[in-house]
Amino acid sequence: MATTLEAIRPITLSEIREARERIKGTIVHTPLIRLELGPDYPEIRLKLENLQPINAYKLRGAANAVAMLPESERARGVWTISAGNAGQGVAYAARKAGVPCTVVVIETAPASKVARMKALGAKLIPVPYEVAWKALDDRAFPGADGAFVHPFDDHNFIAGHATMGLEILEDAPDAVAVIGGVGGGGLIVGVGSAIKALRPEIKIWGVEPETAAPAALSFAAGSPQIFKDWKSSFVDGAGGQSVFPRMWERMKPLVDGYLVVSLEETKRAMRLMAEKARIISEGAGALPLAAALTGKAGQGPIVAIVSGGNIDLKKFCELVGSVTA
Repeated sequence: MATTLEAIRPITLSEIREARERIKGTIVHTPLIRLELGPDYPEIRLKLENLQPINAYKLRGAANAVAMLPESERARGVWTISAGNAGQGVAYAARKAGVPCTVVVIETAPASKVARMKALGAKLIPVPYEVAWKALDDRAFPGADGAFVHPFDDHNFIAGHATMGLEILEDAPDAVAVIGGVGGGGLIVGVGSAIKALRPEIKIWGVEPETAAPAALSFAAGSPQIFKDWKSSFVDGAGGQSVFPRMWERMKPLVDGYLVVSLEETKRAMRLMAEKARIISEGAGALPLAAALTGKAGQGPIVAIVSGGNIDLKKFCELVGSVTA
């Protein structure tokens, strides 16, 4: 199957700008706000992708990828594999295009994400995480028909995410670092492609939870690695079991380093955003803030990408309520 895949190539500025024009009627230019924490903390700005129509950044990539499918393929319907946010994005784009959508969904996905995918008209096929991760590599799954939209290893999907990088440069031109969560790698590659093309001096950092940190492991080893001690957690939108070799090739020239944060640090970041800025973030969306607060990315200005806010409210309250003072 791999021999039929499009060769890895850089995402050009012209492709990113064309994607921005293509999806402007679907996505929103999300706010970028300063988080007021005081002089003892790094200067942090929050890029609020939790305010997209599906409450997550994945709509950018999905809208661009579905729009760029040949009409003959799109007419057959589309399908993807997701823990919830990519599934919502593809379902949203499919509904707008008037075609059916199927999502092979990780069976532990939050109820809020499952409900949103159903509301968008997607047919859901629940599977264990390990089965979904294998299907991502195989790009096939029994019962999933139509054109496959890979949720991260897809040039057009990543080009859609890259539009966020243009917005960051417009709204935070003084930024010295940008931090994004890493699951499959599509977010960090997209944003990094735009920012490095225009402002190569800005540092691009990826962040993962300590329970699932293959990118940091790969960076240390200099090659794509499997994270053997992977554990599931409330950070369901980031942290994979491995780094796909194709994504490693995309990430290598763009990402300056990778940070790893604890689940406790992630919960603290979720609570801090709720208390200081009235922002509800899912676990993956809080990783960049948690990383920024460690000081390892410098004193800023740092842009922390709040990638999504799709979390069951009961679970959110339990998590932030368990944070010790």
